[in-house]
Amino acid sequence: MGSSVETLEFQAETRQLLRLVIHSIYSNKDIFLRELISNASDALDKLRLESLTDPGLTEVDTADLHISLETDKDARTLTVRDNGIGMSRDDLVELIGTIAKSGTASLMEKIRQSKDAATAESLIGQFGVGFYSAFMVADKVTVRTRRAGTGTDTGTQWESDGEGSYTVQTVDGLPVGTAVTLHLKPADSEDDLADYLSESKIRQIVKQYSDFIRWPIRMAGERTGDDGSTDSGADTLNSMKALWARPRAEVTQDEYNEFYKQISHDWLDPAETIHMRAEGTFEYEALLFLPSQAPFDLFSQDTKRGVQLYVKRVFIMDDCEALMPNYLRFVKGVVDAHDLSLNISREILQHDRQIRGVRRRLVKKVLGAIKNMQAKDAERYTKFWAQFGRVLKEGLIEDTDNTEALLELVSAASTHDPEKTTTLREYVGRMKDGQEAIYYLTGETRATVENSPHMEALAAKGYEVLILTDPVDEVWADRVPAFDGHPLRSIAKGQVDLDEPAEGDRSAEQARREEEYAALLPWLTTTLSEHVKEVRLSSRLTTSAACIVGDTHDMTPTLEKMYRAMGQQLPAVKRILELNPGHPLVTALRTAHESNADDPALAEVAEIVYGSALLAEGGDLPDPARFTRLLTDRLTRSL
Repeated sequence: MGSSVETLEFQAETRQLLRLVIHSIYSNKDIFLRELISNASDALDKLRLESLTDPGLTEVDTADLHISLETDKDARTLTVRDNGIGMSRDDLVELIGTIAKSGTASLMEKIRQSKDAATAESLIGQFGVGFYSAFMVADKVTVRTRRAGTGTDTGTQWESDGEGSYTVQTVDGLPVGTAVTLHLKPADSEDDLADYLSESKIRQIVKQYSDFIRWPIRMAGERTGDDGSTDSGADTLNSMKALWARPRAEVTQDEYNEFYKQISHDWLDPAETIHMRAEGTFEYEALLFLPSQAPFDLFSQDTKRGVQLYVKRVFIMDDCEALMPNYLRFVKGVVDAHDLSLNISREILQHDRQIRGVRRRLVKKVLGAIKNMQAKDAERYTKFWAQFGRVLKEGLIEDTDNTEALLELVSAASTHDPEKTTTLREYVGRMKDGQEAIYYLTGETRATVENSPHMEALAAKGYEVLILTDPVDEVWADRVPAFDGHPLRSIAKGQVDLDEPAEGDRSAEQARREEEYAALLPWLTTTLSEHVKEVRLSSRLTTSAACIVGDTHDMTPTLEKMYRAMGQQLPAVKRILELNPGHPLVTALRTAHESNADDPALAEVAEIVYGSALLAEGGDLPDPARFTRLLTDRLTRSL
């Protein structure tokens, strides 16, 4: 007996996604079957894996795990059935009725803004909701499922026409596993709707998209014997050959692409394919892929790494963290080890010496493939870096063993070209005679960096400066000491003196300036002591009156904010105010101080100079209301 039917509303974002799917956002409707078969395969993997460790599943028969495709021409239904792990009622509601993932709103906005169907397909595919593609070809979808290990034959039925709601009810007498039944729309060539009841069409789709699925995909049908007789039976439609175990020369790029799409739920072809085999004391095969487009949740705390672990063709675990560092979490693929135990745990893997060796080799292979892309196809590399550069730069913080390889990959904006990025190697090749350091400046945007007072002297003398605007740049650029023997130097820290006069001339000029400002600088340092630790003359300014810099080893304000946002308590870092000794405002302040050092208005001018320098670098004023009042009063007096 079944329970009464309960009607529930789709989550708002789910309804939007369904509308996009139903109204033909996909250019190829055949892929609905690939997605449903992929989901069924995942369910079989989970049951086999859990049956090894969960005593409650020991009663479940795992001897003949498979996927069945069943057609009913009279009812116009196609059913994809598996005897895998199954789902509970809560699983159904959470996985299908609600998109319970972070980033939903941003995903939907990107889909709405996409210019073409291929981009939208890719975004939906990355989100991992390929089940909804069933509504491209079906007026109604029914899911009947029972979770393994419940000790009862009671399961759940979910049903929807893909509009605003779905129904859920308890159903008795269900086998373990899941059956997805599609009530198919009529074939329509104008709408690219094939006859998905056709046995030949189903065979073609499975062969094209799912031939490498490791579980048998069976379909009932009539078979003709050698004697001409016919009988009914179940044919296995896929070869079940592990793609990674085949020699590379025997695998086409189309086969690689389809395998990538099956394991990643992406809709775009991968940017790069890495197929390798290691022999010796520890044998394994690896088939890795670099995506063309970053997944929407690349920077989400919930994102998972994409490398699966197999042992002798037997699936062991998804997102195996021991095989790939966090900064390469976008890499998808499979590693099949020959000499591991089938019941190895994540904890053991983390400390396994052989697995650590595999990880080192995989990382070098991936970085080598990216370097090869950079060398051979600059345009493709530029697109790849735009998608994954920010996360790759995390490796400069996490992976000291591969610092040099990662630095070779870094591509950054610079003052050399308003549009094109540059590598560090290219920057070094353009350095001025006698230039030792690689200059850079961090900031929120390119415009902020280019308009910074810190840039003035370097721009005037034609020095190239790297423009670093990713939040992670604040960390790695400060930690990496040098590239190719050239130190990386922030032009917002320490002393920057680009003039190269004779030693005697330098001393004379410095002495003259120090004498002129001998009284003003210590007075300003005392007056602004709440905000700065020193006021000194600057050699980096040409047009601005002042700028704020840090000591060579000081933490930047942006980095300080990042740590505070993460809950870390840090002492306030006071910085240095540098004055342009040739600026009219600074010389006027010096003259006024010489005339009447006790004038209270001078302290207000000092605050305005400091506040202006803080604003010029994009900083936050400690007291905006006071700064505005001081500035307004000063302007009023001057009129």
